[in-house]
Amino acid sequence: MDFKYDIIVIGAGHAGNEAACAAANMGSKTLLITMDMNKIGQMSCNPAVGGIAKGQIVREIDALGGQMGIVTDRSAIQFRMLNRSKGPAMWSPRSQSDRQQFIQQWIKTISNTPNLFIWQDTVKQLVLENGEVRGIITALGVEMKAKCVVLTAGTFLGGLMHFGKKQLTGGRISEPASLGITEQLISIGFSTDRMKTGTPCRIDGRTIDFSKMAEQIGDDDFHKFSFLEEAKRELPQRSCWITYTNETTHDELRKGLSDSPLYNGQIQSIGPRYCPSIETKIITFADKTSHQLFLEPEGVDSHEYYLNGFSSSLPLRTQIDAIHTISGLENAQLYRPGYAIEYDFFDPTQLKHTLETKRIRNLFFAGQVNGTTGYEEAGGQGLVAGINAHINCHGGTGFTLARNEAYIGVLIDDLVTKGVDEPYRMFTSRAEYRLLLRQDDADMRLTGRAYEIGLATKNRFDQMETKKQKQAALTGFIKNESIKPAQINGFLAANDSSELKHGCKLGDLVLRPQLGIEMLSEVIPALKQKIEKIETRKEEIIEATEVLLKYEGYIEREKLIAEKLLRLEHVNIKGRVDYNAIQSLSTEARQKLSRIDPETIGQASRIPGISPSDINILLVLLGR
Repeated sequence: MDFKYDIIVIGAGHAGNEAACAAANMGSKTLLITMDMNKIGQMSCNPAVGGIAKGQIVREIDALGGQMGIVTDRSAIQFRMLNRSKGPAMWSPRSQSDRQQFIQQWIKTISNTPNLFIWQDTVKQLVLENGEVRGIITALGVEMKAKCVVLTAGTFLGGLMHFGKKQLTGGRISEPASLGITEQLISIGFSTDRMKTGTPCRIDGRTIDFSKMAEQIGDDDFHKFSFLEEAKRELPQRSCWITYTNETTHDELRKGLSDSPLYNGQIQSIGPRYCPSIETKIITFADKTSHQLFLEPEGVDSHEYYLNGFSSSLPLRTQIDAIHTISGLENAQLYRPGYAIEYDFFDPTQLKHTLETKRIRNLFFAGQVNGTTGYEEAGGQGLVAGINAHINCHGGTGFTLARNEAYIGVLIDDLVTKGVDEPYRMFTSRAEYRLLLRQDDADMRLTGRAYEIGLATKNRFDQMETKKQKQAALTGFIKNESIKPAQINGFLAANDSSELKHGCKLGDLVLRPQLGIEMLSEVIPALKQKIEKIETRKEEIIEATEVLLKYEGYIEREKLIAEKLLRLEHVNIKGRVDYNAIQSLSTEARQKLSRIDPETIGQASRIPGISPSDINILLVLLGR
């Protein structure tokens, strides 16, 4: 071993794994450093992947040639498509995973990735020379050289856990914190701060009375995360369960508030507003007499349950007493209590869109070190960082995703342009082009781009092309097939849809809210024959075709809007303007533009505090 690599990735969580696999699959000699080889891809909090907007990110990771979707499908014990009652832009896949199987699938993936090596150790220091990273030094005193380093330390940088008044250093329960890197980066000018997150207790399922709870069964259909035919959901499926807190629960929780780190001054860092602890809920929503909770299984062969909605850092006794007042949990035995954790993060406006730091060349940040929260947000960043680290090593143009191309593009642009004032979580509302960023067509949007840079395999690209051809053929048939009233009126009347007075195209019928392609195939033999010829991925292709037909006008309109605004993204501004010298700009604009130093006018327009008049001034100065 010469300890010389193209790329070193620090941390084997969701960001680190994607970064390492992407770089190695593209051809870089890559080293993944982790504290514990048996916890690669550990799900630190809930045993689930996806959700509102997060599910879209996982589909994008998969479409680009990443691994999270495949690993999730192969470890899934319940799958649900959320928001089906809303339009397709809001449909979001979510999957419960077997926690141990998720780890084992990641270990299997990493162990079988060419060019990818593992080292079990802790990184204490970066090796920096002339404004460039050259390698790392570990706790064992090993110096390793690399052309690029990707930092994905999650909650481990300066990690401090809170169990009531009890404090323990660590990045996760029973795992040590990582010290040294934050202090080094601060000493060379990086801006850092602290964030807080939390996790609920884990409960022994043998002590839960499920008869007092509502069962939540998963979907039993074709949906999954990966676009690859060979990635399948194979594990037995498990149910989740719903219960509620009550006023007695809230009374018990209030008894412990004086010892709560969130309210006695022990925790000063920034917490997630959208995922509050149970003690925050009873104060912020004091008028609520109950809060919904979800009991989520941790695995196929495990009795462990995750109490979603009951994140807490209250003392152990308070947690137990409160839990015993909840219907179905009167006799619950805990495996371990909930806790809060504080950790270091770096202001993400110190990064380029490639996730390379502006201050140190070839040093990349990805995941919670950038102020985000969530496995999916971390995985998306890790993938982009790994791709660009490979490009920096071997040459080429930096890989970035625009806001109209991917939720990952929205995520990264928000981070590097706006920064964060709380742990960043993706929502569909953050994307102005969410009808273009649907989960059903992530492969159509992104697989071609990933294939061009050498990440997506030919097998993946060919599967996407085949799907595209079959989808186009079905769309063309539906748009051109003529239907006569006599063929369809009886069916229309039976389905509360107005009868035809004249003939029409089949596509006109598909546009009706009450009707769908599969329904119509039962009474239109030519359509049924066309569908039967599809053979593989039939349901997926039918659903995607139907979405495109029903929303075609809206999609085209959104594309036009995106194209108009995209012009500003091509007006490069970086290094061309001395903002402090432009007195016609507001003081706030001069300060923020100087600090962030945007790449384009488009990015400048999205910086909080930059007004349309500021943008117009810049355009005039640039001769636009």
